[in-house]
Amino acid sequence: MKYRSRTEIVRQILEIANKGNHGALRTRIMYGAFLSLAKIKEYLRLLTDNDLLRYDRQTHAFKTTEKGLRFLEIYNKMSDVTKTQRQHHLW
Repeated sequence: MKYRSRTEIVRQILEIANKGNHGALRTRIMYGAFLSLAKIKEYLRLLTDNDLLRYDRQTHAFKTTEKGLRFLEIYNKMSDVTKTQRQHHLW
């Protein structure tokens, strides 16, 4: 597997947790982001502590917060900008 930055991993987790109406269980996020149990625990704590994810104790699911959605929006815009710049340098 290709190297992924911490930012790319965060993006993947937030997108997985944003799919569906009720969020995603830890196992689904772990497999979807290709992370070990130890790593997914680390990232989930980081993201919930920084209010990018919310944990629902009743459903045991994680859901992307408004702040997390803003992060995804900014990430995607930055990705588009860098992709455009790379394309211009190829010609």
